[in-house]
Amino acid sequence: MMAEQVQAVDIGKVFELKGYAKVIRDKDYDAELEFGIQSFDDVRTSDGRIAITFDDESKVKLTEHSKLVIDEYIYDPNPSKSKLALNFASGTVRFVTGKLGTIDKKNIFIKTPTADISIRGTDFTTTVNELGESLIILLPNEDGSPSGEIMVSTLLGSVILDEPYEATTVTVYETMPSKPVILDLTLDIIDNLLIVSPPEEKRLEEEQGTRTTNGKNLLAFDDLDVDYLNEDFFEDSSFDFTELDIDYLNTNFFEDLLDILEEIDELEDEELDQQATSTAIKGTNVGQDTTTQITTIITGNIISLRRNVNQSIQLDLDSGLAYTVIFIQDGVSNQIIINGGGTSRIRILQSSG
Repeated sequence: MMAEQVQAVDIGKVFELKGYAKVIRDKDYDAELEFGIQSFDDVRTSDGRIAITFDDESKVKLTEHSKLVIDEYIYDPNPSKSKLALNFASGTVRFVTGKLGTIDKKNIFIKTPTADISIRGTDFTTTVNELGESLIILLPNEDGSPSGEIMVSTLLGSVILDEPYEATTVTVYETMPSKPVILDLTLDIIDNLLIVSPPEEKRLEEEQGTRTTNGKNLLAFDDLDVDYLNEDFFEDSSFDFTELDIDYLNTNFFEDLLDILEEIDELEDEELDQQATSTAIKGTNVGQDTTTQITTIITGNIISLRRNVNQSIQLDLDSGLAYTVIFIQDGVSNQIIINGGGTSRIRILQSSG
């Protein structure tokens, strides 16, 4: 029997379900197959998985312990009138755009706790761990070509994903997304990771038959007949770990991958920090300084000073030279001395008057 729902316009429905999931609206509803989905629904899984299809044939799949909030959904044959706003709050979600993939990017708003995602015609996954850190992976079409393009943005900038299995991570909204990397994955792996309905069982023998090996009935095996103290299990080469031993159905795979990519990004940051130590800076801190409101980024031989308040300033300089830089914005003055200051003096004055 279908759960009673508040009368409103359905924008989609549950088309696959494994285990338990719920939809929070005016109250908590137990999710069921064909259950109608509405704008502003909060969809959550615990030990279950759920798949939803929207009116435009877009699909979203949630693994265990995931949360998706549908902030707004409008589908109209006129692309300029269509709109999509989703919030991937936690867990792992795969999103495949349907007809909404053809509308203008400005009408699509997808968020995680640490990133904004702009898409066009895209198949991708997003994983958000308990800290809100995000992993975004662009998936290909069935023919291996890119399924579209993703722009992942934060307060300090954005990166583009436009190659199959290209990925980026974001730790907090006040940092840049990590440099995109291409992962060694396949669609089969992704599909297995995000499977909702269990695969159909295939009978290898007749229903009344029993499996045998070398004439022995396997169903008659009794582990009490084995003397485990005399068995040397470590002689068995089957204990060697191979790719076949990886459990791709383990939902922690994506969070493990997030940790790995963060470690790679931290190693790259350490290289930048080493470069930064060779550049002496006084008056502000490298990175985002909440006191001066200046963000200082050193990349190679370029030092970039940025301050975005009522007005915006960005100044790119050779990190090997010496400067005294003075920012004056709406009466607020900040002096930054680079490599001792030297004789080069740069003064920038901005006011709203």
